[in-house]
Amino acid sequence: MTDWKYYQNNYPVNQNLIWLNNCGTTPASTDTKNSIMRYLEGYAEKGVLSEVEKYPSVRKSIIRILSKLLNCEEEELGIIHNTSEGMNFISWGFNLKQNDEILLLENEYPSNVYPWNHWKEHGVKIDFIPQGLTPEEFFFNLKSKTTSHTKVISISAVHWCTGMPLPIEKIGDFCSQHSIDLVIDGAQGVGHVDIDVKKCKIPFMAFSAWKWLLGPIGLGVIYVNKEKLKTIKNAFLGQNSVVEADEYLPYKEEIRLGAERFEYSTVNFMDWVYFKSILETLDKIGFPTVMARIYDLANYLKSGLKSIGYEVLSDRFPENNTGIIACYKQGTNTQNTFQYLKNNGIVGALRLGNLRFAPHIYNSEEQLDKVVQMLKNSDNQPL
Repeated sequence: MTDWKYYQNNYPVNQNLIWLNNCGTTPASTDTKNSIMRYLEGYAEKGVLSEVEKYPSVRKSIIRILSKLLNCEEEELGIIHNTSEGMNFISWGFNLKQNDEILLLENEYPSNVYPWNHWKEHGVKIDFIPQGLTPEEFFFNLKSKTTSHTKVISISAVHWCTGMPLPIEKIGDFCSQHSIDLVIDGAQGVGHVDIDVKKCKIPFMAFSAWKWLLGPIGLGVIYVNKEKLKTIKNAFLGQNSVVEADEYLPYKEEIRLGAERFEYSTVNFMDWVYFKSILETLDKIGFPTVMARIYDLANYLKSGLKSIGYEVLSDRFPENNTGIIACYKQGTNTQNTFQYLKNNGIVGALRLGNLRFAPHIYNSEEQLDKVVQMLKNSDNQPL
């Protein structure tokens, strides 16, 4: 049985705050901090000659864990900076034509909207799929919006405001049948819900490290199916994009075959050390166990919120697991409540007029009880 107390004690943030914005950004553990300190000590003593952490082994560990999590081949993954960068790589890599159409998710996070806007200059239409109240309703809306001109559908695995998982396996089948390229923004999905890129027929995906994977801000991952790697164009090229990249001269014309080509230049290696440390922790626990714990905490919080009169959006899709709890209470000022919680050391978010909470493995039931009690008292408290 997993000792969740260990992880609660291993996160210094718990001494100061109740951090429930893990689908936004995540704090670092003591173990991760120590891993970074060991790396820095080695780097201070020997620079790039340090043996504490080396580029090949760190990269191999990160890619190995993620490829197992996503059920993809290691060559299909590249380590980048954020979801926006990955979406730009993918978007600029396509060869769309005038009157083609791209469908995006309504109220989507900007990282999966702005990278597509340049296609408007080429006469490509961009439209939005209404989210709907349930995954089934969204799938119906998606099919209704699709036309013979639809060439790309780019959506999130989980809606960032409501916590609703989208039926990406059904969508993957649908896109495959209609020769539509499916692109997934996995920032709210990877590490939170099960994403098997082969089973779901996902050819393209990008995601950040600092949400459900508990990694560093400023690091992300891109996935491109190996068959698509043969056809996608590279928006950026750098020293590391080409074959035999360590041989700087003569210049090369041949691009790397795998997704490592997207790691086009010198990497932010300290963040890689950070990411490796926490991924190894999550992998040791087991991602299914991690996800189950997230759902247990979210359901525990959901029950407490409902007991004090809050309406929870995930009640609209009870058959789908989610760690994002979006809620509201009739007759209350949500903005004031959010600020009151923040003033009292409870960190959530405000999205589409709802309070949004997202617990992770280092949170505890006792913390969630405090949140519910604070909300119960909030109506009678001044800011």
